[in-house]
Amino acid sequence: MNVKKLIMTGAVLAAFAAPGLASAAGDAEAGKAKAAVCAACHGQNGMAQIPGYPHLAGQNEAYLISSLKAYKANQRSGGQAAVMQGQAAALSDEDIANLAAYYASLPAGGE
Repeated sequence: MNVKKLIMTGAVLAAFAAPGLASAAGDAEAGKAKAAVCAACHGQNGMAQIPGYPHLAGQNEAYLISSLKAYKANQRSGGQAAVMQGQAAALSDEDIANLAAYYASLPAGGE
C-alpha cells in the first residue's frame, strides 16, 4: 500500500471513530443516580466493604466502560461474574458511560 492510500485509510478510520470517542464521556451526575444498586457490593462511596469486591472510586473511566461491556457480553468469568453479568445486562451504553464517569470522578480511597 502506498503512503497516500495509507494516509487516506487512516483519515477515514479516524472520521468513523471520532463520533464514538466523543460520546464515550459519560455524565457523572446521571451515573450517581444509577449507582444506588452498585452500592450494595461496591460501597456508597465506591469503596467496597466486602473482601474480594473491587473498589470503583477513582478507577479509570475507560477501564470501567470496557469491564462493564465485557460483563454485558458474557466475556468475563470467575468470581462474581454471574452477578455482574446480570447487572450489566440491564445497562444501556449510556448507563455504562455514566456509571464509569461517576466512579472515575470519585476520589480513589473514598475520602
